[in-house]
Amino acid sequence: MKNLFLIIVLSFLSASVFSQDLSQTIKGKIIDESSLKPLSFATIVIIGTEPVIGTTSDIDGNFIIRNVPIGRYDLKISFLGYEPIIKPEVVVTSVKEVVVNAGLTESSASLDEIVIKPRVVKEKPINRMATVSSRMLSVEEANRYAGGFDDPARLASSFPGVASSVGNNAIIIRGNAPKFLQWKIEGVEIPNPNHFADLAAFGGGGLTALSSNLLANSDFYTGAFPAEYNNALSGVFDMQMRDGNNSDYEHSVETGLIGLGFASEGPLGKKNKASYRVNYRYSTLGLISSLLPEDAQGTNYQDLSFKFKIPTKKAGLFSIWGIGLIDKSGTTPEKDVLLQNYYQDIEDQNVKQYMGAVGLNHRIILKNSAYINSTLAFSKNGIDLKTDRLNSSTQLQAENEIKNTNYNITFKSFLNKKFSAKHTNKTGVTIRGMGYDLLLKEVSSPGSNLSTLVSDDGFTTLISAYSGSSFSLKNFKLNIGLNSQLFTLNNNFTIEPRLGISYQFNDDKKISFGYGLHSRIEALNIYFANTTNAASARANKDLDFSKAHHFVLAYDWNITEKLHLKIEPYYQYLFDIPIVKNSTSSLLNLQDDWFINDAYVNSGKGQNYGLDLSLEQYISNGFYYLISSSVFNSQYKTDKNDWYNTRYNKNYLFNALVGKEIRVGKKKQNLFGVNLKLSLQGGDRYSVIDKTASALEKDVIYDETNPFTEQTNAAFITHLTINYEWYKKKTSHKLSLKILNATNYKEFQGHRYNLKTNEVNMFREALIIPNISYKVSF
Repeated sequence: MKNLFLIIVLSFLSASVFSQDLSQTIKGKIIDESSLKPLSFATIVIIGTEPVIGTTSDIDGNFIIRNVPIGRYDLKISFLGYEPIIKPEVVVTSVKEVVVNAGLTESSASLDEIVIKPRVVKEKPINRMATVSSRMLSVEEANRYAGGFDDPARLASSFPGVASSVGNNAIIIRGNAPKFLQWKIEGVEIPNPNHFADLAAFGGGGLTALSSNLLANSDFYTGAFPAEYNNALSGVFDMQMRDGNNSDYEHSVETGLIGLGFASEGPLGKKNKASYRVNYRYSTLGLISSLLPEDAQGTNYQDLSFKFKIPTKKAGLFSIWGIGLIDKSGTTPEKDVLLQNYYQDIEDQNVKQYMGAVGLNHRIILKNSAYINSTLAFSKNGIDLKTDRLNSSTQLQAENEIKNTNYNITFKSFLNKKFSAKHTNKTGVTIRGMGYDLLLKEVSSPGSNLSTLVSDDGFTTLISAYSGSSFSLKNFKLNIGLNSQLFTLNNNFTIEPRLGISYQFNDDKKISFGYGLHSRIEALNIYFANTTNAASARANKDLDFSKAHHFVLAYDWNITEKLHLKIEPYYQYLFDIPIVKNSTSSLLNLQDDWFINDAYVNSGKGQNYGLDLSLEQYISNGFYYLISSSVFNSQYKTDKNDWYNTRYNKNYLFNALVGKEIRVGKKKQNLFGVNLKLSLQGGDRYSVIDKTASALEKDVIYDETNPFTEQTNAAFITHLTINYEWYKKKTSHKLSLKILNATNYKEFQGHRYNLKTNEVNMFREALIIPNISYKVSF
């Protein structure tokens, strides 16, 4: 560590003393957004440079701008007959070539009808079929925003309508449970890609296995998504991987308190423009163990992700991608009897988890302004958890056990056809085969033997077909489509219409409306539970999809070229939600309970309604901010026919992101940045404690006759990121300080039964995660 510190100090000093004029290359490809055909002789200009720096694309749509001084720039891209765009916040450093690929939209208006003003595309989603509740998440933001922590899931919590916490990165969208979010990579649904997935909350984990070193600009949806998306109820995280540099080798090494990582990219062969990109990370969290909870000791993880791009002259473009993670965590019982206050203090638990996905993608562009995109993917994930608890004789006795293995074989293909400048259609099919081997056991009462709740293995299939069209008619844009799903386990079937319409008042203002019917299956272990409160031992096997109608209205106003306001009122009506008869129990509130053997029926309902607002200042003169706020209500009801608060009804969210970058050094080529995030959100919901029943059961028992009436105090959380970057001709260096929960806020972690006082205590814990890291790129 002393040597590492010395290297950093010497590099810092040399950066200040020996400064030189540094430049880099910006390159990329300009294509038609709908057909993917290259646009020859498009104009690319760097805004604000004197003299003007720019170029035109070649016959294949490729362009190169050499000798661009390091800095941050906006690129204006235009082509005759197409709507010009501005790509903002393009960061140029001394080592890595900058790749900027852009798709332009053909203008549906005649040239003599309207003068088209270039539009900034930062807030615009990549998918042109998206109308409302969608946002492009950029790699540059993932590196810069405070609280992002190199994790796109945590970054998404800065957006309106999205709640998260310090202890885990589960994404709560507009009052929906995190389990209703769908994770996708390269267009394919994958298992939860987070380290320590589904332990604190289904759908969440510690941090994602996808680093910003490999992540490309991606889309994040919070409602009324386009027709191509199935099996998602609250939102979709559609993540893409970056292509590697096909002309030069580039590498980076990063080390810090959290762990270390290595990234590399470069050409596989310069003749065919093939490339690779790979990223590996390893962490033991050992250097910050004193700041972590006691039950986090022994935690370690590692992950690997990669992408190979292989273009051919006649057979189209092939790419091979993959992601994998391995996690290990556990706890040991307290040896000191005086410290054995709660059940968690006398438990011995070991958890091993893994997740992996690999895919082969093929895309071929056809002659008639169409292309076909197909993917064959395989994924597998598993959890091996065993918990023992000390009994009155201080002997370990089995408490629960999980041995789950799931694998998916997915084939996905679609045809995208551009009929004209006014009409584009995408039609496709997805077949997802799901294999499973499930075993869940738990004691039914203290001192008893393990009872089997689930024990099954087999294979089933989820099939989806869809078609969606986008129509552009002067100031109007219409996206309309249909999705259908078939779950072969019980042959349940859905048909789901999707609609999006927008009207552009002028260059600066737009109003939009989106509607969609969406559905999602439950976790497979619920279908195979050995139900005890029903006549059938497999009463859940015929459960239907949980469904929801989404209605969203949106107003966009570009106040200035770099100041954007968005307002979205919404209403979501959920139905066919699994509930337990004659109770207040609904799977809408499921958080992290693996051990379920209740029988459910699709009679539950829910509703989420509210208002999302965001005001964003894109970087200008090194300064930016993003203010987002939400007020909402999230309710559900069962066959008791009363409306109750859901577990996730926080009622309000407020986030303020602000940052400033300053060019420093002799020639102002180094970069110092400070980024701060302030988050205020409504408290966590819980039910009244039944003190009498808790004392009798010697465990936490809630009074569920009127659930989730109680709420903790509002949570105020701050995150801080400080970066300093300095550059040399063949290397760049970055020193970072990133702190999650900088003000040491104590988060609500539920309730625990105190074995000494025979009372139920609220458990709160402050989890502060600092990371000092040094990264060198060469």
